[in-house]
Amino acid sequence: MRPVHSIVMQVQSVPLGSVTIGPQSWREGTVRSIRRAERLVRQTRAGQPAACSQPRSGSSSAAAGVSLKRSDGTAEVTARDKIRAEACRPRSRDCVCNQKISRPQSAGAMFPGGSQRTPVAPFPPSSLREHCAGASVAVVADYMRRVREVEVQLRRQAGRVTEEAVKLERERGHLERMLRSLRTNLTINQKSSEGRTRRPSTTETERDGADYLLLWERRELAELKQDLEGTLKTTLSQLQALGESSRQLLDCASERARVLELLPLSGSAGGHDSAPQTFIKTDPISPFTPECKKALESSSLRVNQSQLLRETIRRTLTSAISRQKAAHCAVNDGLVKKIAETVTLQQNLALTSAATRQAMFRKQREINCIRHSHGRAQGPEYSGDLLSREKLNRPLVKVYQRHPGTQLPEAAQLIQSGAALRRCLKSSEGELGKLERTCLQLLDDLQGKRAAAQVDAAVVRMRRQQVDKRAMPAFLQQGAL
Repeated sequence: MRPVHSIVMQVQSVPLGSVTIGPQSWREGTVRSIRRAERLVRQTRAGQPAACSQPRSGSSSAAAGVSLKRSDGTAEVTARDKIRAEACRPRSRDCVCNQKISRPQSAGAMFPGGSQRTPVAPFPPSSLREHCAGASVAVVADYMRRVREVEVQLRRQAGRVTEEAVKLERERGHLERMLRSLRTNLTINQKSSEGRTRRPSTTETERDGADYLLLWERRELAELKQDLEGTLKTTLSQLQALGESSRQLLDCASERARVLELLPLSGSAGGHDSAPQTFIKTDPISPFTPECKKALESSSLRVNQSQLLRETIRRTLTSAISRQKAAHCAVNDGLVKKIAETVTLQQNLALTSAATRQAMFRKQREINCIRHSHGRAQGPEYSGDLLSREKLNRPLVKVYQRHPGTQLPEAAQLIQSGAALRRCLKSSEGELGKLERTCLQLLDDLQGKRAAAQVDAAVVRMRRQQVDKRAMPAFLQQGAL
């Protein structure tokens, strides 16, 4: 058997000898065996990797070939081992190409049933099930990790949306506080207008500059209130949109997380230091579905809209605070000026009324003097009280009047002086009446000015006390300055 094995190993390189010793049939049978073995060797080269693989058990290695031992204890290489070594060597390009072209589509037996023995496919490895299971685990793990990446991105975006919603909610609180401050200022404006109607006299209740300032403040506050209410309505709508976007993201993340129960948290995607991946291609059966892409894009758009809205709200609040302060200070300054003007007029009225009373007293003394002079000029009421020198029929006058044209002017002068004194007395009494009426009017006006100043001062004090300077945050008030 040993020479046969050597012939099988060298059948392709050593030609047969031409010497014929034995019978022809014996030689032909041997040649046919050699050709058949050579053909089988060539046919079995397609399954060479399977033949070169390690056997699973010792029985297979025993069935592969019989080993011969030498007398010195070393194992002799069998023919089957040499054929395997020959087959495991690198082959030419043509052989490899032919093997690739004639590669079967499915694994099967090496020798199917029948008379013809054509190579269909190599023997599958003994760990085929383990390899298939490992490949399935790898596919599942890769899918789960990609799903984890999508889930982490969705939850991160949901966190950004929630954070933006919290910031927008803070701005909404500022808007509501500003609206409460405007409503309070409108109530204060109404109370101020109603308080100024309690001024005493008719002249003090006429519309003045302070009333026009209060009307302008009311219109300014109403306009600010309308603008802020519109902004608040837009803010509430944006908050609802952010909440809906957050729910969509969390729903998509929960739906994606349905296949992540067996994936450990350690070693999976979504570390804090790793940058979020950007998914472009979408597929309904892939980890990144169109619903996830739509939720991410809509949430990003709404977050940008919310940021722009927050900037708009901040500018609106700053402008509203500055306008509100300007209107409030303008009305307060107007009322303070009105009070100062009223106090100035009150002081002038006090001085004028004092001068008028003094003039009244002087005129009264003058009237008393005129009455006394008029009485003295008229003489006594009883004729018996007349002195002899005052009588017009005294002897000296009678003797003087004996000649014509010698009338004395004493009687005419007395009559004229009496008439002049009566006229002066009447004029002085008229002037005294005017002074008295003017003094009463000045005193009434003075009392009205004093009451009006007190009402305006009470209005200013009420406006300063009821305005809450803590209604808005300090940083917004500083920005308004």
